Amino acid sequence: MQFYAVTPIAFNSSAPSCDCLAHRFGNAGDRPNRMRRYPSDMTDAQWAVVRDALPVPAWLEGRGGQPEGYCHRQMLDAIFYVTDNGIKWRSMPADFPAWDRVYACFRRWREQGLAREFHDRLRGRVRLAEGRAVEPTAAIIDSQSVKAAASVPGVTRGYDGGKKINGRRRHVVTDTLGLLLVVLVTAGNVTDRQAAGLLLPGLRARFRKITLVWADGGYRGRLVTWAKEKLQLTLEIVKRSDDMSGFVVLARRWVVERTLGWLMRSRRLVRDFETLPASSETFIYFSLAMLMSRRLARRAAPAPSADWSSWEVAA
Repeated sequence: MQFYAVTPIAFNSSAPSCDCLAHRFGNAGDRPNRMRRYPSDMTDAQWAVVRDALPVPAWLEGRGGQPEGYCHRQMLDAIFYVTDNGIKWRSMPADFPAWDRVYACFRRWREQGLAREFHDRLRGRVRLAEGRAVEPTAAIIDSQSVKAAASVPGVTRGYDGGKKINGRRRHVVTDTLGLLLVVLVTAGNVTDRQAAGLLLPGLRARFRKITLVWADGGYRGRLVTWAKEKLQLTLEIVKRSDDMSGFVVLARRWVVERTLGWLMRSRRLVRDFETLPASSETFIYFSLAMLMSRRLARRAAPAPSADWSSWEVAA
């Protein structure tokens, strides 16, 4: 996989405002930098993490396309702003690039799989920082139903009888740290077992070392035997005991429940507003990319040193 180019190079502008590829190689060298003013904007430490994980544009590798005229950092800040605040594309603040240019960038990343690639690189770095191997050996699967807005077409929405929600369902598989491995957004009436039949083969193809997947009771039945025989995956059902009442933390299952809770911090994901399920999946990748980049930036920041000169010793 190609990583973001970090080789020193002369800038197009005598006073460059950013070190992204669009400023260094493209047509954005003379555009002024915007001030960081929103909580979703990347800090310099966060941008240093994100910059090294960005995919290399096709035009930089001679695979066609036109050099970009918008700063990559500003584009990502704009997408993060939409993800974090849940605004309409046309309500983009004026200090960001034009909304249609930001949406075109989002659409390109969705259609070319760049959002998932970007997310997966950050996940690998987080796992290494936690002392784990890049590729996991075990996973947890679960789903989350959310209401759908009026913009969601009827063909891609459905009624979840268990949760009594008319909308869509997010089926996710995470590693044991709660980091997303694969995601599938379906209509709300698609059951856990039906979605797992589509999700698990893709998980097995991308992560060959995974042999164990924990799940709740919604995945029991023939799916367990099918996964073992066809995919060589052990699907272990973690059940609640009959004497449990109220909220109980269940082993392994709490990890994926926490990940689903992380998603609800992004207002764009509190409901499903997207016409295409692929757009919902892309926003999920961006939401968790924000979380992981912040975590990596905090690790990279030096610990503040104590200023002992300000201490006074009482007599």
